[in-house]
Amino acid sequence: QVQLVESGGGLVQAGGSLRLSCTASRRTFSNCAMGWFRQAPGKEREFVAAISCSGGVTHYADSVKGRFTISRDDAKSTVYVQMNSLKPEDTAVYYCAGREGLVSVYVDYDYWGQGTQVTVSP
Repeated sequence: QVQLVESGGGLVQAGGSLRLSCTASRRTFSNCAMGWFRQAPGKEREFVAAISCSGGVTHYADSVKGRFTISRDDAKSTVYVQMNSLKPEDTAVYYCAGREGLVSVYVDYDYWGQGTQVTVSP
Protein backbone atom coordinates (compact mmCIF):
# COMPACT_ATOMS: atom_id res chain seq x y z
CA GLN A 1 0.00 0.00 0.00
CA VAL A 2 1.21 3.50 -0.83
CA GLN A 3 0.01 6.64 0.89
CA LEU A 4 0.21 9.88 -1.04
CA VAL A 5 0.06 13.32 0.53
CA GLU A 6 -0.34 16.44 -1.59
CA SER A 7 0.61 19.95 -0.62
CA GLY A 8 1.08 23.34 -2.22
CA GLY A 9 -2.45 24.26 -3.18
CA GLY A 10 -3.96 27.64 -2.50
CA LEU A 11 -5.43 30.81 -3.94
CA VAL A 12 -3.62 32.62 -6.73
CA GLN A 13 -4.49 35.31 -9.23
CA ALA A 14 -4.75 34.55 -12.92
CA GLY A 15 -1.31 34.53 -14.50
CA GLY A 16 0.32 33.39 -11.29
CA SER A 17 2.13 30.18 -10.42
CA LEU A 18 1.91 27.37 -7.92
CA ARG A 19 3.92 24.22 -7.35
CA LEU A 20 2.14 21.17 -6.02
CA SER A 21 4.05 18.41 -4.27
CA CYS A 22 3.08 14.84 -3.57
CA THR A 23 5.10 12.69 -1.20
CA ALA A 24 4.75 8.92 -1.14
CA SER A 25 5.11 6.72 1.90
CA ARG A 26 6.72 3.80 0.14
CA ARG A 27 10.42 3.40 -0.47
CA THR A 28 9.79 1.73 -3.83
CA PHE A 29 8.35 4.96 -5.14
CA SER A 30 10.72 4.68 -8.07
CA ASN A 31 8.72 1.67 -9.32
CA CYS A 32 5.60 3.78 -9.67
CA ALA A 33 4.45 5.91 -12.53
CA MET A 34 2.90 9.06 -11.11
CA GLY A 35 0.14 11.33 -12.29
CA TRP A 36 -1.79 14.45 -11.46
CA PHE A 37 -5.53 14.72 -11.99
CA ARG A 38 -8.05 17.41 -11.15
CA GLN A 39 -11.73 17.66 -10.50
CA ALA A 40 -13.79 20.82 -10.66
CA PRO A 41 -17.22 21.09 -9.04
CA GLY A 42 -19.83 19.25 -11.06
CA LYS A 43 -17.26 17.76 -13.42
CA GLU A 44 -15.55 14.43 -13.78
CA ARG A 45 -11.99 13.89 -12.68
CA GLU A 46 -9.64 14.62 -15.56
CA PHE A 47 -6.05 13.91 -16.42
CA VAL A 48 -3.52 16.73 -16.04
CA ALA A 49 -0.01 15.28 -16.28
CA ALA A 50 1.90 12.04 -15.77
CA ILE A 51 5.47 10.85 -15.54
CA SER A 52 6.94 7.40 -16.00
CA CYS A 53 8.82 5.43 -13.34
CA SER A 54 12.14 6.48 -14.82
CA GLY A 55 11.08 10.08 -15.35
CA GLY A 56 11.97 9.78 -19.00
CA VAL A 57 8.43 9.95 -20.33
CA THR A 58 5.89 12.65 -19.56
CA HIS A 59 2.38 13.31 -20.80
CA TYR A 60 0.22 16.41 -20.50
CA ALA A 61 -3.38 17.28 -21.14
CA ASP A 62 -3.73 19.68 -24.05
CA SER A 63 -5.26 22.26 -21.72
CA VAL A 64 -2.07 22.53 -19.64
CA LYS A 65 0.62 21.79 -22.20
CA GLY A 66 3.27 24.51 -22.19
CA ARG A 67 2.11 25.84 -18.81
CA PHE A 68 2.53 22.87 -16.43
CA THR A 69 5.62 20.76 -15.84
CA ILE A 70 5.68 17.46 -13.99
CA SER A 71 8.86 16.16 -12.38
CA ARG A 72 9.93 13.66 -9.74
CA ASP A 73 12.64 13.31 -7.13
CA ASP A 74 12.95 9.64 -6.21
CA ALA A 75 15.38 10.39 -3.39
CA LYS A 76 12.56 12.31 -1.71
CA SER A 77 9.76 10.02 -2.96
CA THR A 78 8.10 13.15 -4.27
CA VAL A 79 6.46 14.17 -7.50
CA TYR A 80 5.84 17.81 -8.41
CA VAL A 81 3.78 19.77 -10.84
CA GLN A 82 4.87 23.32 -11.55
CA MET A 83 1.87 25.31 -12.73
CA ASN A 84 2.51 28.60 -14.51
CA SER A 85 0.24 31.11 -16.27
CA LEU A 86 -2.69 29.84 -14.25
CA LYS A 87 -6.21 30.51 -15.49
CA PRO A 88 -9.54 30.58 -13.64
CA GLU A 89 -10.48 27.38 -15.48
CA ASP A 90 -7.60 25.63 -13.71
CA THR A 91 -9.56 25.92 -10.47
CA ALA A 92 -10.13 22.43 -9.10
CA VAL A 93 -9.10 19.92 -6.48
CA TYR A 94 -5.83 18.41 -7.65
CA TYR A 95 -5.09 14.78 -6.93
CA CYS A 96 -1.82 12.91 -7.01
CA ALA A 97 -1.92 9.29 -8.13
CA GLY A 98 0.49 6.38 -8.47
CA ARG A 99 0.42 3.12 -10.30
CA GLU A 100 2.67 0.13 -10.78
CA GLY A 101 4.14 -0.25 -14.23
CA LEU A 102 3.58 1.91 -17.24
CA VAL A 103 2.55 5.54 -17.16
CA SER A 104 -1.09 6.20 -17.99
CA VAL A 105 -3.28 9.17 -18.91
CA TYR A 106 -6.42 7.41 -17.68
CA VAL A 107 -8.05 7.28 -14.28
CA ASP A 108 -6.72 3.78 -13.69
CA TYR A 109 -4.17 4.47 -10.99
CA ASP A 110 -3.78 2.23 -7.95
CA TYR A 111 -3.11 4.86 -5.32
CA TRP A 112 -4.64 8.28 -4.74
CA GLY A 113 -4.00 11.21 -2.47
CA GLN A 114 -6.69 13.19 -0.66
CA GLY A 115 -6.40 16.17 -2.97
CA THR A 116 -5.41 19.79 -2.60
CA GLN A 117 -7.53 22.77 -3.62
CA VAL A 118 -6.25 25.19 -6.25
CA THR A 119 -8.28 28.34 -6.80
CA VAL A 120 -7.39 30.84 -9.50
CA SER A 121 -9.12 34.20 -9.27
CA PRO A 122 -9.74 36.35 -12.37
